[in-house]
Amino acid sequence: MSAGVDEKVRCFGSNDPQMAAYHDHEWGIPVHGDRELFEKLVLDSFQAGLSWKVILDKREGFRRAFAGFDPAEVARFGPEDVERLLQDESIVRHRKKIEAAIAGAKACLAIQKKHGSLDKFLWSFTNYQTLKRPPAHDWSDVPTTCEEAKAMSAALKKEGFRFVGPTVCYAFMQAVGMVDDHLVTCFRYAPREGDEP
Repeated sequence: MSAGVDEKVRCFGSNDPQMAAYHDHEWGIPVHGDRELFEKLVLDSFQAGLSWKVILDKREGFRRAFAGFDPAEVARFGPEDVERLLQDESIVRHRKKIEAAIAGAKACLAIQKKHGSLDKFLWSFTNYQTLKRPPAHDWSDVPTTCEEAKAMSAALKKEGFRFVGPTVCYAFMQAVGMVDDHLVTCFRYAPREGDEP
């Protein structure tokens, strides 16, 4: 937690302009739309075992490689597309995660038919609202998962998604504003129950 050149105090990212912009304008802001949520879910699954910085650096490459994260387009990818993507240096080249993204696109289409939209399905796990956790002063106070993330993980796996364990789901929930985990000292912190008067 530090102040960058603009002197804003952030949870993370102050030493890197790209990460600072991501923190200031994306992380924790509610995201809606099936394509947008599918993108975030796929990128979070690719991030498992890596730093978010790696994924952010390659995000535009991922968008080109995965047809703008249009689930209908990605669901049509076949074995030749997997091989093509394994040669694409603009993304993280991991066969199982690439195959998981394609399986996830097919699962997304099934969810749309069954539940109306991926958006409605995913946001139902937080009762269509942003969960506000108890105030945290340090990252060690921030959980890595929660009951809602565990439920989401189980439901997504049942529908055919892969690489969506409870920790991945919680990181996804933080990213898309389903949970607000900005630290108390962060300029984007919003007061909540449990704050000292």
